[in-house]
Amino acid sequence: MSSSEPVALRLIDREFLIACAPEEREGLLEAAGFLDRKMRELRANARAPSFERLSVLTAISVTHELLTLRKQHDGQAHRVSDSLAALRQKLDAALDDDLPKR
Repeated sequence: MSSSEPVALRLIDREFLIACAPEEREGLLEAAGFLDRKMRELRANARAPSFERLSVLTAISVTHELLTLRKQHDGQAHRVSDSLAALRQKLDAALDDDLPKR
């Protein structure tokens, strides 16, 4: 089991120390960079929000984006599954037609 190490993350103009496993460091830094960009984007379009309000607005925005992408993914996965089932039925029918009858 790997030990946790503190990683300094910067969001807007604040620094946070977050403990994480060494193998998770790169992903955590990438997530913090994404979050920082989103927060800056929202701050540019808002009238001087507090850090706390900006954090909540960003959390809602990112969560909405995630849920939208999940719905799209689930819909695509369902369509692929239906297509594969139809293809399997066609293959089964074709193989049954090619087998000698007893």
